[in-house]
Amino acid sequence: MFIDFSLKDFIDILSVAFLLYYSYKLMKASGSIHIFTGILMFILLWLVVTQVLEMRLLGSIFDKLVSVGVIALIVLFQEEIRRFLLTLGSHQHASALVRFFTRAKKEDLQHQDVMPIVMACMNMGRQKVGALIVIERNIQLDDIVRTGDVIDAQINQRLIENIFFKNSPLHDGAMVVSKKRIKAAGCILPVSHNLDIPKELGLRHRAAMGISQVSDAYAVIVSEETGAISVAYKGQFYLRLTAEELESLLTK
Repeated sequence: MFIDFSLKDFIDILSVAFLLYYSYKLMKASGSIHIFTGILMFILLWLVVTQVLEMRLLGSIFDKLVSVGVIALIVLFQEEIRRFLLTLGSHQHASALVRFFTRAKKEDLQHQDVMPIVMACMNMGRQKVGALIVIERNIQLDDIVRTGDVIDAQINQRLIENIFFKNSPLHDGAMVVSKKRIKAAGCILPVSHNLDIPKELGLRHRAAMGISQVSDAYAVIVSEETGAISVAYKGQFYLRLTAEELESLLTK
């Protein structure tokens, strides 16, 4: 058995292990870890019945369930599958390949673009004005933009502070920055159901985590209770940032 073990077999086992580990991370982030564990237990039981015990009747029933279960899994985990494909498409090498064929230039935020956002967040933090700013990167957020009111204005500190002013009709939603412009405000974001998010973090933080899980965008949060500034990026929080840390995170 060990004599026939080749490099191709090693790569095969390593690929399956990586796929299982990445699936585990996705399920844990979305709060579906128990479903993932149940699926693994069912697959293990199916292999024991069909391969080890060779029980024909029960094995045939399990075979039918597996063939139908593939479609059920696609329906059940459509968000996780979409997130996986978005992650592959947003990888820097894949994005560079797309830009090569489409002749599109990468538009990163520069210092002069980031500073109005940073200064507005610092002012709103001192006044304890809640805010949620989503900065688009490689994955387009057109679906999110359509849920709010289109503004399409230059990035301006006063405009940002006016949008999130407590009496403003747009202050409850998220503001989307795309291609160095304020694209829309009052936008609705998908809310994360991750159980690992600390209880003291409110709905803005959950919405920021939600958009960071389904895209590669930066989500900047100003807490209305504490005035603390945080960023959600790729399913991870960066809490209680200073102005220098926020600027460095958005321009790196």
